[in-house]
Amino acid sequence: MPLKIMPKKKHLSAGRVPLILFLCQMIGALDVPLDLVQPPTITQQSPKDYIVDPRENIVIQCEAKGKPPPSFSWTRNGTHFDIDKDPLVTMKPGSGTLIINIITEGKAETYEGVYQCTARNERGAAVSNNIVVRPSRSPLWTKERLEPITLRNGQSLVLPCRPPIGLPPAIIFWMDNSFQRLPQSERVSQGLNGDLYFSNVLPEDTREDYICYARFNHTQTIQQKQPISLKVISVDELNDTLAANLSDTEFYGAKPNKERPPTFLTPEGNESLKEELRGNVLSLECIAEGLPTPIIYWIKEDGTLPVNRTFYRNFKKTLQITQVTEADSGNYQCIAKNPLGAVHHTIAVTVKAAPYWIAAPQNLVLSPGENGTLICRANGNPKPRIAWLTNGVPIEIAPEDPSRKIDGDTIIFSNVQERLSAVYQCNASNEYGYLLANAFVNVLAEPPRILTSANMLYQVIANRPAFLDCAFFGSPLPAIEWFKGTRGSALHEDIYVLHDNGTLEIPVAQKDSTGTYTCVARNKLGMAKNEVHLEIKDPTRIIKQPEHAVVQRGSKVSFECKVKHDHTLIPTIVWLKDHGELPNEERFSVDKDHLVVTDVSDDDGGTYTCTANTTLDRVSASAVLRVVDVPNPPFDLELTNQLDKSVQLTWTPGDDNNSPITKFIIEYEDAMHEAGVWHHQAEVSGTQTTAQLKLSPYVNYSFRVMAENSIGRSVPSEASEQYLTKAAEPDQNPTAVEGLGTEPDNLVITWKPLNGFESNGPGLQYKVSWRQKDGDDEWTSVVVANVSKYIVSGTPTFVPYLIKVQALNDVGFAPEPAVVMGHSGEDLPMVAPGNVRVNVVNSTLAEVHWDPVPLKSVRGHLQGYRIYYWKVQSSSKRNRRHIEKKILTFQGSKTHGMLPGLQPYSHYFLNVRVVNGKGEGPASSDRGFHTPEGVPSAPSSLKIVNPTLDSLTLEWDPPSHPNGVLTEYTLKYQPINSTHELGPLVDLKIPANKTRWTLKNLNFSTRYKFYFYAQTSVGSGSQITEEAITTVDEAMASRQVDIATQGWFIGLMCAVALLILILLIVCFVRRNKGGKYPVKEKEDAHADPEIQPMKEDDGTFGEYSDAEDHKPLKKGSRTPSDRTVKKEDSDDSLVDYGEGVNGQFNEDGSFIGQYSGKKEKEPAEGNESSEAPSPVNAMNSFV
Repeated sequence: MPLKIMPKKKHLSAGRVPLILFLCQMIGALDVPLDLVQPPTITQQSPKDYIVDPRENIVIQCEAKGKPPPSFSWTRNGTHFDIDKDPLVTMKPGSGTLIINIITEGKAETYEGVYQCTARNERGAAVSNNIVVRPSRSPLWTKERLEPITLRNGQSLVLPCRPPIGLPPAIIFWMDNSFQRLPQSERVSQGLNGDLYFSNVLPEDTREDYICYARFNHTQTIQQKQPISLKVISVDELNDTLAANLSDTEFYGAKPNKERPPTFLTPEGNESLKEELRGNVLSLECIAEGLPTPIIYWIKEDGTLPVNRTFYRNFKKTLQITQVTEADSGNYQCIAKNPLGAVHHTIAVTVKAAPYWIAAPQNLVLSPGENGTLICRANGNPKPRIAWLTNGVPIEIAPEDPSRKIDGDTIIFSNVQERLSAVYQCNASNEYGYLLANAFVNVLAEPPRILTSANMLYQVIANRPAFLDCAFFGSPLPAIEWFKGTRGSALHEDIYVLHDNGTLEIPVAQKDSTGTYTCVARNKLGMAKNEVHLEIKDPTRIIKQPEHAVVQRGSKVSFECKVKHDHTLIPTIVWLKDHGELPNEERFSVDKDHLVVTDVSDDDGGTYTCTANTTLDRVSASAVLRVVDVPNPPFDLELTNQLDKSVQLTWTPGDDNNSPITKFIIEYEDAMHEAGVWHHQAEVSGTQTTAQLKLSPYVNYSFRVMAENSIGRSVPSEASEQYLTKAAEPDQNPTAVEGLGTEPDNLVITWKPLNGFESNGPGLQYKVSWRQKDGDDEWTSVVVANVSKYIVSGTPTFVPYLIKVQALNDVGFAPEPAVVMGHSGEDLPMVAPGNVRVNVVNSTLAEVHWDPVPLKSVRGHLQGYRIYYWKVQSSSKRNRRHIEKKILTFQGSKTHGMLPGLQPYSHYFLNVRVVNGKGEGPASSDRGFHTPEGVPSAPSSLKIVNPTLDSLTLEWDPPSHPNGVLTEYTLKYQPINSTHELGPLVDLKIPANKTRWTLKNLNFSTRYKFYFYAQTSVGSGSQITEEAITTVDEAMASRQVDIATQGWFIGLMCAVALLILILLIVCFVRRNKGGKYPVKEKEDAHADPEIQPMKEDDGTFGEYSDAEDHKPLKKGSRTPSDRTVKKEDSDDSLVDYGEGVNGQFNEDGSFIGQYSGKKEKEPAEGNESSEAPSPVNAMNSFV
């Protein structure tokens, strides 16, 4: 089914129609294989306007292809150019290019003219454009005498350039004798014609070397105009110059710079015309003079200026519009304004057009008997005229051809024959230029051929377009058909696109697009096909992109770039900085996934791009590095507005190093009093660069400034100049004034002196004044040097004084100081507290009361009362021994206090003394008191000795602190079974005079737990605990040994062993016969993967263990050899039941054990047997 041709590509419909392309007979720019006969085609030629360097050989290019290879000929100025007659002209072999040798002899001007090349073979002739050859010219300026120019300040001026006419036109610029470009501005600028325009002149425009230069690029030469001298003078200078020759009335007025509204220097008048060709750059210029300097504005009447094609040059004095079109025609207005007025100029723009192609004729390949057309369509302003030629001859005078018909810009061919092949030229021209195009008509009969190489492999990234080439040729033009796969199924899906050149496009290639594709070309003369292969690759992706970073100067930064790619493609990772290569420095290191920059500097900031390249695709990701640091220090510190008590500090901020400055810190140095020490003065916002600072008198100030940002604080700036303020009287007095006596007859007055900064002037001293508070005395004063203490002698003891200290210097006194109160020196108190009483609260606490002493007797600051107390006798003992005294101090004027921590049942004495700043007064009379009984402490030790089958003996030491008279001891005990459960508790009272007790009628081989404590009349004391075990029954052990040695027992054991052996033999025999026994069947039916065969030494009898008596003892819990435990050690002794027992059997089977006592803590674990297995135990277990 034929498909409709699209201009560039076409899509198949969604129907199931084979993907076949029928191309029409008119195909543009069809390439004919060079091994086939074809007319000539011009492939290269020199430009139409060809300007040559007269110092080099002239080379006029003309290259063409064709079959047979074409021959070349030239015309010059419309007539045949016989190159054989000119020895300076040669033609390159196999080419039509002319080489004219003018280096050795001849002149370029001789060969100036219009050249045209013709390439010809048996199928036709192609011609080149008319090539106009002209040598470049760079003429000198004509000699002229330039008079110096003298102008008044503010006048306008135009310095003419008028360069010589060269080929091509020269580039103009103004420079001085040192080849430095003259500065230009809104006031001074160069016009399009090269002249230098001054809207108004200033004295700084005075110079003698205004030089216009013309640069001719083609010959690389620069021509120079004679220098122009300009002097700008003021009105006064002009009057002085003219005074000798002019009358008074001819003098200039007193106003030197008269302001004036704008007028145009160029263009002249109110209106002008401008014509430009389509596609060129339209340049419109308006330059105005005036004072002040005018500003230029541009508008388009009845329209807007094109946004993307409009540019302003030369300080907006030139308007440029690029790629101008006919739509840009119209009126453009420039306006020059200054404060005194405005002036307008309108430029009427007309855009003309040299011919340009709408549809240039294309080569046409036809088979005999086919039809075709050549179309030559062009446009321009004015509209171009179309002329046809055949083989370089106007078609009107060419031989008649019945198969062609001319219809304006179209030639129609019908039923063509092979002998009618030719090259046709289309010429479109108007007054602004021409276009010439060659197009051949080649009549051939050729079967299809595929020009694309066979079995080409195309690799494409998934989800991107795939283009499979099938360049072809044939005449008649072949139809193209594509197939996929070895079975040759024609492509019919609508996802494919066929292009006119035979290329198959897969707009979105997927993994299933992989495979072999076949292109088939058919015409009536035959068929050709070609296979290509397509592979779809996974796209390269950056799965970890570099991240933006902000780092401090000198630190290290790392950018990560992880790439995922098709395993058959090898990517190349390239890092770029600001779209260029990384700096070639060791600080930059690149490994597989990272770029690391160490010792980062300011220059390292920028955009870093990670690019992953494969042979098929390219991906990139970028991150910005911002290098920050503390600010650079401020500079250019300046002091202004210098007053007695203030000054203004101004500075210039340093670079903020990419982190905005948040504040400035100002510090000062006092070079007079503290040289080298800097103090904080003030802080201001980071946007300020000035600060008004308050100053103190008589200080030699220097200031410095630091800048701070989010990174930190800059180093300080350089110090400012010094500024010494005038001296003044002190404006403050010393602080921390105190009056305290060190002796009973003196008063020591102290203060914190002023520092040098606070002195406000030279000669700093202090006036110290004092008087008794309660007396009528006048103030006593003394002036002392710059010290911090003054001692007043001969004062009464502890008398209040009023004190003041005033600063003064050579200028005067400070303000009146504040009055403070002090006291003369203290002495020891004279009176002891009286009426001391003791109230015993309990056995460990007593309350003491006393009467206060008279305040006058204290002779100082009352600090409190101090109680001395000591224990002299225990009520339970008759021996007296001295104990160290203890002290309690009660602050202030309290008259009672509590004595804690007393020993019960003890005798104490105490006394009370008053305390002041000097020390203690005399003690009161000793007062004695008794503490009542308390509960005793735990017994000092408990040990268990002589264990038997049914008895245990306990021995103990009395409590170390009975705290009264012991009345009795209490013993509680209970048995512990094999599961660590406690049995019934037995309570027993023991007389206080006992230290040993035997318990009888106990169970044999049983563990017991004991709780033991003492009692007074007040109550029970702390208890101590212990455990012990009665011995094993010896008769039972003896019987066990006798049974094990009896003959009947040995015989029984042998019989059992024999029976087991017989059973094992029977089982072994049955197993060898393949039989199964019930146990075996059950095992087979219920196989347990966890059942493992038992080793020989796993079949021994279990070890006999008595839960009550034979659990092993824990290692490391042995008691001391004397089997006693002191109370103080019991806290860290055995914790679990059974610990501390180190037992073993003796030869006669009796149990020997050691026991130790301990305090009760918590329910404990039971004992485990510590004996080794024995035959007796094994027997007991078996029975």
